[in-house]
Amino acid sequence: MILVWLMLILFAGGIGAWLAESRGAEHPRTVALAAVLLDLFLVILMLVAPETLGLGGVDTVAQLGQTGDWLVLYQADWIPRFGVSFIFGVDGLGLMLVALTVFLGLIALGAAWGEIHERSGFFYFNLLWTLAGVIGVFTALDLFLFFFFWEVMLIPMYFIIAIWGHENKEYAAMKFFIFTQVSGLLMLVCILSLVFLHYQSSGDLTFNYFELLGTQLAPEVGMLVMLGFFIAFATKLPAVPFHNWLPDAHSQAPTAGSVILAGVLLKTGAYGLIRFTVPLFPDASIAFAPVAMTMGAISILYTAKVAYAQTDLKRLIAYTSVSHMGFVLLGVYAWNAQAMQGAVMTMLAHGFSAAALFMLAGGIQHRIHTRNMDEMGGLWAVAPKMAFMALFFTVAAVGMPGLGNFVGEFLVLLGSFQVNILTTAFASLGLVVAAVYSLIVIQKVFHGKNTHNHSMADLSTMEFLCFALMMIGLLWMGLYPQTMLDMAEPTLRSLGVGFP
Repeated sequence: MILVWLMLILFAGGIGAWLAESRGAEHPRTVALAAVLLDLFLVILMLVAPETLGLGGVDTVAQLGQTGDWLVLYQADWIPRFGVSFIFGVDGLGLMLVALTVFLGLIALGAAWGEIHERSGFFYFNLLWTLAGVIGVFTALDLFLFFFFWEVMLIPMYFIIAIWGHENKEYAAMKFFIFTQVSGLLMLVCILSLVFLHYQSSGDLTFNYFELLGTQLAPEVGMLVMLGFFIAFATKLPAVPFHNWLPDAHSQAPTAGSVILAGVLLKTGAYGLIRFTVPLFPDASIAFAPVAMTMGAISILYTAKVAYAQTDLKRLIAYTSVSHMGFVLLGVYAWNAQAMQGAVMTMLAHGFSAAALFMLAGGIQHRIHTRNMDEMGGLWAVAPKMAFMALFFTVAAVGMPGLGNFVGEFLVLLGSFQVNILTTAFASLGLVVAAVYSLIVIQKVFHGKNTHNHSMADLSTMEFLCFALMMIGLLWMGLYPQTMLDMAEPTLRSLGVGFP
């Protein structure tokens, strides 16, 4: 039950943090830190020494009659009358995303440590419950359970934006909620439709992911149901034209909320496409692939162009997130070995680089009380450590060779070129535009004259440690990508991706 414990620790830690507020405003963050550190310890054991936890998956997987690179599968009855069960599983892909979630949860705590003072107990409650919901999304293999955790991760994030956000927080939080809730309800309708169609053809009422995989659907019906899943996941990814909620949510969210939103929540959309949409509807996905790849290329180019026109630092970084996640959409629907491994690498690397950039933007706003780049300038002399980190993570996001983002985007373009040359050629132009707007950001914020006479503290020890850890992660992904590629390969093979 290690996967259940990962979530229970966060759920209990969130409640404990909320209750600890009565003893002082500083106590909740200590409780939250203890819960996340305990989860991180368990995840590290799962990564490096699963045998110490009694894992390995052989007996459990055999008992459930499943094959694949499952480290562990856990199943228990929940609502047997309706075919609903507790089914949790983790393989190489899921474990990397769970590790990313817990690690960035720790980074988010570092970002909130000196920023959140009002109603701190309720804040850490929502933060930890969001993390628990995300882990549930990455491990649930019953579609009803998956939808349950999909909702669990959204509601606390709504409160984080609405209560601790900035000047237009209510509008941003409501927009975030409407976009994600409407698309989520569409996914629920499609889940129920798939279950009903499976019941009609087999006589078996179940939400079990493994049993639904082989459901035979008429081409028109399969396309309609698949589109419901696709819209829900593309909204969370997000992809143009479903991206409109993201810039507002990012610009108004507190720093810790932006770290989790960019680093983790967007990955749930990509994970849903890889784990559910394409495997459950292979024929419809193949037919829809040219449209999806075109949407990916449009997302890359359009939002890169929009980012170029921004003066709000956090909105600019938000648009760059949409642009980079367009590479993931492109890679998923190219559906070959290079493109899929590139999509996975891009998800992981973007988690680090985007979280770091939002943490930097939030740190600047917290210090000088503005996000307007026209009111900045000359900050390199004022805060050289912060400027160095900003330069590093900016060139990482652009795709500097030797860092994780380069490996991911290069593999995506390599794989998609084999499927659609024209779409890939247009998508690659996004790398050029990204370099332009990234250099403009560095120039406007850190170079030139400090005309507004800003004076601010440089990075604290805790902030520097957070950035250093993310820097090491990106360097590892760039110099030793085989570590992640080897973990992802058995999962991708089991999903039907062809490897030479």
